[in-house]
Amino acid sequence: MESKSNPGASPLDVLTRMDRLVALSMVGQHTLAERLGINVTDLTCLGFILGAKEEALTAGRLAELAGITTGAVTGVVNRLESAGYARRVPDPHDRRRIRIVPEGDPATRIVAAYEPAYRRLVELFESYRPDELAAISDWLTRAADAMRISLAEIRESPAP
Repeated sequence: MESKSNPGASPLDVLTRMDRLVALSMVGQHTLAERLGINVTDLTCLGFILGAKEEALTAGRLAELAGITTGAVTGVVNRLESAGYARRVPDPHDRRRIRIVPEGDPATRIVAAYEPAYRRLVELFESYRPDELAAISDWLTRAADAMRISLAEIRESPAP
């Protein structure tokens, strides 16, 4: 499938554009976190808390997902609690552990902050056919899997 704006783009062209999008997204994440009264690590962790498929994340699992130490998670959760986004609850099966759950409805505040960007992206997605959107969705899923594997390799290898 060829790009609507750049027919015949090479993999290197796509990687270059993806790098630019990732960089812009990182700047956007910092801006949105600031608007929400937290930092970007807190916003990342809040995203994991809100997206947890299990009933609630343990501090250890949150640290693993975010690639930070359990000590750093303590600071993150303190800030998220202070900002009214999350709270600690005792693990019903192991009182030595805590679970971190959303407080109130933080998703509403986050959706409001992201709304302008999401609105524009939805407009962009509407310019694609369903089969093209399926290909984009498949690529994003597979790219995220490749990035997770690459990140694990980077973390496991010695620094240059």
